[in-house]
Amino acid sequence: MSDHATTAPAPLPPAAAGPPPPPPGGRPLTATLVRLKLSLLRNGLRQSSGRRAAYIASAVVSLLFAALLVLGLVALRGHPYAPTVTLSLTAALALGWAVMPLFFPSGDETLDPTRLVMLPLRPEPLVRSLLVASLVGLGPFFTLCLLTGSLVALAHGWAAAAVAIPAGVLALLVCVALARAVAAANTRLLTSRKGRDLAVLSGLIIAVGAQVVNFAVQRIGSAGGLSQLDPAVAVLRWIPPVSALSSVAEAGRGQWGQALAQLVLTVAALGLLLLWWRRSLTKLMTAPDGSTLGAAEGPARKNRADRTSRLTLFSYALAPAGRERERTAAVIERSLRYMWRDPKTKAAWITSLAIGLIVPVFNAVQGSGSVYLACFAAGMLGVQMYNQFGQDTSAFWMVALTISSARDAYVELRARALALLTVTLPYATLVTVLTAALLGAWTELPEALGLSYALLGAMTATGAWASARYAYSIPQEGNKNVAPGQAGLAWISVLGGMVAGAALCLPLLGLQIGLHVGGAHGWLWVMLPAGIGYGVLLAYAGLRVAAPRTAGRLPEILGAVSRG
Repeated sequence: MSDHATTAPAPLPPAAAGPPPPPPGGRPLTATLVRLKLSLLRNGLRQSSGRRAAYIASAVVSLLFAALLVLGLVALRGHPYAPTVTLSLTAALALGWAVMPLFFPSGDETLDPTRLVMLPLRPEPLVRSLLVASLVGLGPFFTLCLLTGSLVALAHGWAAAAVAIPAGVLALLVCVALARAVAAANTRLLTSRKGRDLAVLSGLIIAVGAQVVNFAVQRIGSAGGLSQLDPAVAVLRWIPPVSALSSVAEAGRGQWGQALAQLVLTVAALGLLLLWWRRSLTKLMTAPDGSTLGAAEGPARKNRADRTSRLTLFSYALAPAGRERERTAAVIERSLRYMWRDPKTKAAWITSLAIGLIVPVFNAVQGSGSVYLACFAAGMLGVQMYNQFGQDTSAFWMVALTISSARDAYVELRARALALLTVTLPYATLVTVLTAALLGAWTELPEALGLSYALLGAMTATGAWASARYAYSIPQEGNKNVAPGQAGLAWISVLGGMVAGAALCLPLLGLQIGLHVGGAHGWLWVMLPAGIGYGVLLAYAGLRVAAPRTAGRLPEILGAVSRG
């Protein structure tokens, strides 16, 4: 037996109950995300003085507009149409919160929750913290001002004032949660090429929406005033967040049952939006991205091949016969692909197509238009001929390698013009016929068509020359359509070309005026063939003049269009 005593190991301490304490110096998630939002705003302003000045200017304008809006809404207190105005504005505000993240996803870096995927965060506290952090910014402050003015206009009595406080908070939270839920559900789209296309098209949506609002305001002003909105408001008052503000008006009238129901409806909507947001966050943080999954390429490749073959046949049908047919068909096909695939080119085309239709048709519907306003469509589409080489950006060097003479430049420009006329000719004809049908001005249709065709030919001519003389670069990223330092070239190219194109149409316009003044109304049909012939002559002459200038200025053009 050994003389040395064995020593028993010391017993382990009992395990502590509950989760481990947070690390020293740790902050709650909500406070961390609020500080992150403030840091993003502050660091964004430090990037450049231009961005800082733009933010300050937008903040000042927003604050002034918010102050005027609050004063105007407060002045409506006691007016019989106060509920109609305030509830309609709240509905428009909620719609803006819903769609703005889709069109301006880069305006707020915190809209992309995939940046937080690698952090050990659970969806429930993340939703709460992001909701609080979303209340920081100009948008929530502007919304709060509008809701405050609306509540003051609607609240009558102490009971309504007591309901106004939770109603305002609920309306603000619903707007913010709606924006975040929509952004989270469409994060994959917004970070893809299609999402960037959608952001580029935001200008089109705003332009079309402004025309629609203008048309609606004119209709309301000429057809009985704000009473036209009463049926729509009767429905909107039960749709959150409008229902929250409507509960204040109902409480002021003593309708406590309806007020309570509208508040409960708003709370339920907020809960559903938060649940939708949570499910979207869970999917983003756990589901694999579609770009990492294998796809069935067979059918997709076949469909692309079919589309390519059809487009090639269409290009061959447009190309003139001869040894230059291959090049002409290739240029037409490339230009048509740019129209469909390039975001900036697609945005410019869709904007021109929409506005060119809206202006003459809306005026015709209101009974104050003229069939000659259809020439506006030809003018908007003719602008697409300008800066043809700038649309190629730095890839223009491959085109420049194929141009060694004025004849090569002429074939290149002619093919681009043919691709342009593929869309502009039928569209201008359609808009002109539709405008004449809405106005019942069928006798004036040949004159309007002749002027439209002549204007297309004139802008094709001036656009070809301006593309060679005033080429400028179009940045591929962001919402800018002109590279820094080239804005003057863009203005000279477009505005100067449009003035020159209009001036080239003066002879045809003089012929029309002469026929009207001379009483030869039976000969006004001559305007149609005359417009077609004159437009073709102008386009041919413009392409011939621009071709040698294009061939001689290839290095300058390449340097100008490659700056973006």
